[in-house]
Amino acid sequence: MKRIIIADDSATARMFIKRCLQIIGLGEAEIIEAEHGKEALTAAKAQDIDLLLTDLNMPVMDGETLVKWIKASPKLCGLPIIVITSAGNPAKEAKLLELGAHRVLNKPVSPPVMMDALAEFLDK
Repeated sequence: MKRIIIADDSATARMFIKRCLQIIGLGEAEIIEAEHGKEALTAAKAQDIDLLLTDLNMPVMDGETLVKWIKASPKLCGLPIIVITSAGNPAKEAKLLELGAHRVLNKPVSPPVMMDALAEFLDK
């Protein structure tokens, strides 16, 4: 069973992302919800995670800082990360990809866009 962290300070956004995952066939995945990057990092350190979906703008620890921490960790550096953001900033997207995010998606994300972004992870 896949284990996925969804990090977003909005409960509505987390619910919407979970619904997208169900629609694209990941309804059986274990979903771990985090309200900010620090919670997500703690969860990722505590158990084996297959994928991290994170918002960019969150309190306590933002998505960019979370990506930096994950990629700097020898244990977690291979974790696939998809940033889902409403920022829509090409320079920020380029920086996130440079830091190690696998994809950057703009909100609101649709099931077909989510499916495309996750295609390489669905077969693993």
